Amino acid sequence: MTVDAHHHVWDLSVRDQDWITGAELQPIRRDFTVTDLEPEARAAGVDRTVLVQTITVAEETPEFLALADTHDLVAGVVGWTDLTRPDIADELARLRELPGGHYLKGIRHQVQGEPDPNWLLRPDVRRGLAAVADAGLVYDLLVLPHQFPAGVQAAASLPQLTFVLDHVGKPPVASGRLEPWEAALRSLAALPNTHCKLSGLVTEADWKTWSTQDLRPYTDVALDAFGPGRLMFGSDWPVCTLAASYGEVAATTGELTDGLSEAERAEVFAGTATRVYGL
Repeated sequence: MTVDAHHHVWDLSVRDQDWITGAELQPIRRDFTVTDLEPEARAAGVDRTVLVQTITVAEETPEFLALADTHDLVAGVVGWTDLTRPDIADELARLRELPGGHYLKGIRHQVQGEPDPNWLLRPDVRRGLAAVADAGLVYDLLVLPHQFPAGVQAAASLPQLTFVLDHVGKPPVASGRLEPWEAALRSLAALPNTHCKLSGLVTEADWKTWSTQDLRPYTDVALDAFGPGRLMFGSDWPVCTLAASYGEVAATTGELTDGLSEAERAEVFAGTATRVYGL
C-alpha cells in the first residue's frame, strides 16, 4: 500500500486560481481533476491520497469533501477555513456534518504568503489553531524558512496539535545551500508533535536540469531530523508537473529513500500518513 499525502485539484470553470500567473506557470493553468490523477497514481502504486487545499476560499473545502465522498482514491482532505473567525469551533463542526465531512483530516493556510513573519503567533490565529486541535484535526504548516521561528513557537505552545510541515519547508535546492534552512528544520523537528512531507522538492530545484542527487542532501537532512516514522511521501501533483511527472516524483522519492529498511520505507510511503491523518 502507498499513500500520497499531498496533492491538489482545481477546475478553472468553478473559480480562478489567481496564483497561477506568468509564463513559467502556464503549463498548469488548466483543469486538473481526480479523474486525471487516478491513472497516474495507480500506475505508481498509490492506493490512497490526501487532497490539500489550494486557495483561501471557504467554498473549496466542501467541494473537496464531496469529491472524497465520490472517489475511492481520496482518503482524506486538508481543507481551509479562516482560523481567525470567532466561531471557528462551530465552523469546523459544520464542515464535518457536510457530505463527505468525515474525510476532513486537517486544516491549512498559506502562511508563506503572509507578509507578517509572526502571523502564526497572533492571538486570534493561535486561538484558531487550538480549535483545530480540539476538533481532533491536524494542521498543515506551509512556511518559508524565514517563517520557521514562528512555526516552532506555535508548535511548542500547542503540544496537543499535530503539525505537518509541507514540502520539507521549501529548501533552496536550486542554490545547493543548506543553511539557514537546515537549522530551522531541525529546530521544528525537535518538537515531538511535528511531522514532515517529502514533497515539493522538484519544484524547488532547477525545473529543467534537476537530478536525484540535487535533492538527496535535503532528503537526508529531513530523514535524520524527523526519522521515517515522522516523514510521509507527497507528490504535490499537479504542481510537480512543472518539473517532473507523477511517476518520476514517486520513483525519485523511492531512490531518495533507498537506504532505509523495508519497514522504514513502509512508514514513509504509507504508515506515517495513515497514522497522522487517521486515514
